[in-house]
Amino acid sequence: MRIVDATLFALHIPFVEAFAHSVRSRSSSDSIVVRLRAEDGTVGYGEAVARPYVTGETVASCLEFMERTLWPAVQATDYVPWAGQDAIAWLESLTLPTEDAAEADTSVVAWNAARCGFELALVDCLLKSAGVSLGELLPPRHPVTYSGVITASSIEGAVKHAKRFKQFGLPHIKVKITGEADWDRLAAIRAAVGPAVSLRVDGNGVYSVEGAIATCEALAEFHIDSAEQMIPRGDPQALATVQAATAIPQMADESLITLADAEALIAAKACRGFNLRLSKCGGLGLTLAIADLAQAAGIQMQVGCQVGETAILSAAGRHLAAYLPEISFCEGSYGSLLLREDLSRRPIHFGHQGLAKPLKGPGLGVEIQDDLLEKYAQQTISLSAKAV
Repeated sequence: MRIVDATLFALHIPFVEAFAHSVRSRSSSDSIVVRLRAEDGTVGYGEAVARPYVTGETVASCLEFMERTLWPAVQATDYVPWAGQDAIAWLESLTLPTEDAAEADTSVVAWNAARCGFELALVDCLLKSAGVSLGELLPPRHPVTYSGVITASSIEGAVKHAKRFKQFGLPHIKVKITGEADWDRLAAIRAAVGPAVSLRVDGNGVYSVEGAIATCEALAEFHIDSAEQMIPRGDPQALATVQAATAIPQMADESLITLADAEALIAAKACRGFNLRLSKCGGLGLTLAIADLAQAAGIQMQVGCQVGETAILSAAGRHLAAYLPEISFCEGSYGSLLLREDLSRRPIHFGHQGLAKPLKGPGLGVEIQDDLLEKYAQQTISLSAKAV
């Protein structure tokens, strides 16, 4: 099946409340939505979230790579719809360039956000055309329970959010830490939620090796279940040094972008957990390949999210989280809890106790409102297939 046209929407959807961590504070989403139309008229949607401090991609460079490299490859391919064949093999068959042949932008670690946007749109489009749900390819193995995330706000603000999450019944909370008043923040949060709630921390790479070790030692009394990306991306041996020095399981996030990263982290025994984020890791196919390595090595898996993602990435993440054999934590699916308006016609956000229903509709299982794409688009790029 041929894809006959594509539209790229660079969005700005305001947040209900600003979200901050040690690297950036955000008050709106900056997703890129990819809309593909097949020759039979079926339309599919994908989403990319470009983060220069993660993959090196910006919104501008991501759009350029999509238009210059990914779209020509997509429009030149005759895709085989899914018809009961092996799901992983079918996902791998949706071949997309992972690198720009010109290698013009050496600041980019991998064009994973761009690839994810097109891959999810292809999956959504081809499965819709066949009348099949992604949940049939990746059948759910267990319910999905989402975490709350406390941003890098004041201690008073952190306690306010902690109490709200406890009232909502969330069993897991992640706390963004910055190196300033970390102990005081965690002490106040633990006092607010009690001993039964699982707490973990995320440093977004702000600490040195020595600082990460000292911080983990100081916070251990609060029974922290994981410490995510405490040090910057770099030599896996540095993260291994942190892991060896603390009982708190270290979780790789920005250090885990490619399959090669996963192999190097495992070889170095650098961490006990991988944070799998679809836009960061390059879509479903590449993320599942990383998950296979993690499972074989006994690495725990967390399904993470990008701040401000819409229902498109949230839906794909939910399918992934439900399908993986075992995950330690799951994040995302905030929908209208964070966005002023989400793109899906029906709410996608999780409910009480963080529980979320499986998605059973065709494709990704969400119905996207084109009028909201047009409403929030800061830039729109229309692409058409060349006549053969």
